[in-house]
Amino acid sequence: MRDGTQSEHIAYSLTDKLDIAHVLDDLGVDYIEGGWPGSNPKDMGFFDQARREKWKHARITAFGSTRHARNSGESDPNLQALVESRAPVLIIFGKSWDFHVTDALRVKLEDNLEMISSSLQYLSKHCDETLYDAEHFFDGYKHNPTYAMKTLDAAVTGGARCLILCDTTAARCPTRSATLSAWS
Repeated sequence: MRDGTQSEHIAYSLTDKLDIAHVLDDLGVDYIEGGWPGSNPKDMGFFDQARREKWKHARITAFGSTRHARNSGESDPNLQALVESRAPVLIIFGKSWDFHVTDALRVKLEDNLEMISSSLQYLSKHCDETLYDAEHFFDGYKHNPTYAMKTLDAAVTGGARCLILCDTTAARCPTRSATLSAWS
């Protein structure tokens, strides 16, 4: 549900989000990503209300990123917002592609591994379950498989119950494979 609301011209009300979540729950969806706490008041309102709702099947999740390189878990605003959501399941994404670690985050590869592990360790103390979203995993694996796998190891060490391998750019989509292989 969070990803869908990032599209242009999509703006759900709090009531819309709750209605959609209940439809997904009725369909048997296991996890419903309710939003990114701290990004806007509507998302925090969703988590506040979702705690009062009855869910037949689904588990409500909150989404965010690993801690900033200069912060501890206790001092990182993003991680604090996740904890304050009181969602039973917390999902964080982290960098799996070494290029993004060095050029976007501008940290050392080992520092990124520590950020992944320590973020999950911190969050695991405040929720029922943590999941790790390995951003750009397949691009990262193609470029540096050893490092991409180390990011997954760091997530498991940190307490992630599930690893989500993201094809962020849809590079591994079967319909794009023929086109992309010509570029490789």
